[in-house]
Parts: sequence; structure tokens; C-alpha cells
Amino acid sequence: MSDEELEAIRRKKLLARQQRINDEQRQVQREQELEARKQALLRQILSPEARQRLTNLALIKPEFTEQLELQLIQLAQSGRLQIPVSDAQLKQLLIQLQSLKRETKIRRI
Repeated sequence: MSDEELEAIRRKKLLARQQRINDEQRQVQREQELEARKQALLRQILSPEARQRLTNLALIKPEFTEQLELQLIQLAQSGRLQIPVSDAQLKQLLIQLQSLKRETKIRRI
């Protein structure tokens, strides 16, 4: 291989790497924008106390909290949720969701 061919291969790899980095940066930026929009909507939907409760819950159950946030946003946008949601209302909703979960019991025979 000549030096020119090696240099062409290097340039091609460098361009591919730069493109991959740019794509990753765009993806991160999109995710940050979506998260910012979601948090802005939650600020409108929830009272400060309810937001604090949701933040605390996110520390313990992040996946559950993510789903709950999306459900709250959907309910608010469809008009099926009284805005702002107070801490007591959020507690009640959490209790209802908890009761919907099936309880797993292990019995020894």
C-alpha cells in the first residue's frame, strides 16, 4: 500500500468517527430537550409538594416513576386530570397503582 492509500483510509476513518460523534451529540441533545419539556409539563401539572414526592420516588423506583410521569402527562393533556395535582391526590393515585399490582406469594408445600 502506498502512503496516499493509507492517508485516504485514515481520512475515511476519521470522517466516520466524527460523523458518529456528531450523531451521538445530536441524540443527547434531543433527549435533553425532551426531558426539559417533560419537566416543564410536570411543573404545570403537579403542585410543588407532589413534584417533591415524585422526585423522592424516582430515587427508589426510577422506571416506575418514568412511567408514572408519562401517564400523568397523558392524563393532563387528555383533560382527565384536575390540574394542579396536589400531594394528597398523588398519594391516592400511587395507592391505587400499588393495589393494581399483583402480590406474589411463595407457598411451600
